[in-house]
Amino acid sequence: MTEKLQKVLANQGLGSRREMERWIEQGRVSVNGAIATLGDRVDGNAQIRVDGHLLSRQTEKPVCRVLMYNKPEGELCSRNDPDGRPTVFERLPAIRLGRWISVGRLDINTSGLLLFTNDGELANRLMHPKCQVEREYSVRVFGEVSPQTMNKLRKGVELEDGPARFTSISPRPNDEDSMNRWFNVTLEEGRNREVRRLWESQEVQVSRLIRLRYGPIELQKRLPQGAWVELPLEQVNELRELVQLDEETQSLVDARQSKLDHARLSRMRRSVKKHRVRKGQKSPRK
Repeated sequence: MTEKLQKVLANQGLGSRREMERWIEQGRVSVNGAIATLGDRVDGNAQIRVDGHLLSRQTEKPVCRVLMYNKPEGELCSRNDPDGRPTVFERLPAIRLGRWISVGRLDINTSGLLLFTNDGELANRLMHPKCQVEREYSVRVFGEVSPQTMNKLRKGVELEDGPARFTSISPRPNDEDSMNRWFNVTLEEGRNREVRRLWESQEVQVSRLIRLRYGPIELQKRLPQGAWVELPLEQVNELRELVQLDEETQSLVDARQSKLDHARLSRMRRSVKKHRVRKGQKSPRK
């Protein structure tokens, strides 16, 4: 039996399928001594090398794990940065099999919910447009927004990479003396800076953007910025069911470990503060 090369690489925890496809296109992968091309399929005996290093294919299937991370503004969604800026991967826990893959990205000025998993197939499906996984954001914009503008954004506008729209827009109560207005918005895809670009298409300036939900998973309100918590089996399987993957039967945590009691919150805050002091970062916005 053979499988697509990018699927094999993703299942080894090297990254999402999309990322593996880029590696193949860049000539970083070889199969049995020949540079691989997109569309290649491999069997269990194939010798696969990545950047010249032989891939030791894991026979042990890792348990599907998912982390919830509360991203602060100022962190990059990349593994490293040539300029030394902080990244979202710096404070994640060590992992025995594979590596953490971010489910989508948030730009440097956006905060809130970011999911990580060690399952490349789960990450790929959660990000794929055809799965239409709903994302919810809290958005602060400058100035008044007319009902006509909200209707346009619901119906759809043309962006440079195609049509886009919010599936819902809900105004939130605002301070009457403030020029800023808050909205909750949802959409079913995650193109680059899509929420900001939708508002900008109507000449509305976004000043804050916070992701609140990804599919059925909501950001825990008490989770400090810069901290993570691992999801229990029930929530992992909510995500797997959403994208038509088989249930996971094992977990490294139980439901009690994912709850944020006072002692655990205090430890998280101390850990985040120490990391920021070490990196010379400012405290996150409240």
